[in-house]
Amino acid sequence: MKLDKDLAEKLRRFKLDKRAYVSFLFLLVAFAVTLPAEFLCNIKPILLVVDGRPYFPIFVQYSEKDFGGALPSEPDYKSEEFVQLLKGQGESLEKTRSSPIVTEEKPNVFALTPEDFEENGDRPFALDSRDFDEKDFRPEGDTSFSIGTEDFEDESPPANKPVGETAGPAPETPGPAAPQKPRAYWALWPPVRYDYKYIPTKSRTGEVVLAAPYGTYSPSRGSDIESSWLDGHYLGTDDRGRDVLARLLYGFRISMLFGISLAITGTIVGCLLGGIQGYFGGWIDLIGQRLTEIWGSMPRLYILIILSSFLVPSALILFVILNLTAWMGIAAYIRAEFLKGRNLEYVKAAKAMGVSNFEIMRRHILPNSLTPVITFFPFEVTSGILALVSLDYLNLGVPSPAPSIGELLSQGKTNLHAVWILLPTFTALTLTLTLLTFVGEGIRNAFDPRAAG
Repeated sequence: MKLDKDLAEKLRRFKLDKRAYVSFLFLLVAFAVTLPAEFLCNIKPILLVVDGRPYFPIFVQYSEKDFGGALPSEPDYKSEEFVQLLKGQGESLEKTRSSPIVTEEKPNVFALTPEDFEENGDRPFALDSRDFDEKDFRPEGDTSFSIGTEDFEDESPPANKPVGETAGPAPETPGPAAPQKPRAYWALWPPVRYDYKYIPTKSRTGEVVLAAPYGTYSPSRGSDIESSWLDGHYLGTDDRGRDVLARLLYGFRISMLFGISLAITGTIVGCLLGGIQGYFGGWIDLIGQRLTEIWGSMPRLYILIILSSFLVPSALILFVILNLTAWMGIAAYIRAEFLKGRNLEYVKAAKAMGVSNFEIMRRHILPNSLTPVITFFPFEVTSGILALVSLDYLNLGVPSPAPSIGELLSQGKTNLHAVWILLPTFTALTLTLTLLTFVGEGIRNAFDPRAAG
């Protein structure tokens, strides 16, 4: 693709700025790597082949029945039960699930003695069912008494049924039979076998919550605790047992996507409103500027707190709320460029030829006014990332269990001893914002008209 000579010169000056160019490449690679985060951190295998049949659990949701189990829900691919099911050892599990309840046979005859009602019982005594009738049918000296289970049922059992026989085993739970022989299978797993919300129930180290990625000593146990690497947690776990590395990667992706999307929408809205004010001027510009000043004086944090009181917080709600004020900075620069460009000779010539105002704005003025737009775009991305992190840190952002850098920073502040949460998160956030600043400075220097001379 052949670039404009002026644009090619600006790109050449940007590449000459090694700090900005290397920062851009580093950010590009990091964003490209974390974009398919499901293939890096997931509790599901990327590919599972059972008896030559491929399964793709990341893309398709399977049930345990699809693998010969009994449950209609999705299996836990990391559990020992699922591995035993694939190995053909699921028969014992099926027997456990469907085994009848075994109860000890007890005679349905019991007797009450005076010892049950008195402290000292010297005289043998028993109650008979006929003692509750109106007439006394007990023979003289008969103290035997028994109550059968049939006395508490509406219908009496058959006469030929033995007294001590039980009602029978509980009905078995229906389910498909487990495989009788081992099946050939293999799985392709992601590098980290955890996602951002999975909470394990077992741990080889004995620590699920706040597991350190290095060996520690537990005073309560009086023994050493091995590194969480033994369980595959390469950056430890948070205060709920979730993998820190997985939440950091997913959180970085969400932050970058949120910041870039906020910068794009803010730039589009800012170019539209600022271009209208600058091109037409007069009362449109005056009224627009006063409304912009009034709207800009309203703090976004208070607006968010008010709206979150009756709206369920979500990424979409945050995106809409932050876009209410994200356009004002770029709108001021575009307005100034349009005020300057509307009086140029080529614009007057286009008006004389009968070109519509929209075409003049789009084809003639806007392309020559994109320098501030391109220059301030990295700084808009930085502002969007900081806004999301700040709101998540104050628990006003995306709700849990969504991954968030701000939420990890909040956990690090709460658990200062868990340095494996705070240090990687703070380092990733600081490095990202610093690299974005370097890129913004490089673009600003490359597009500076004074640098061309």
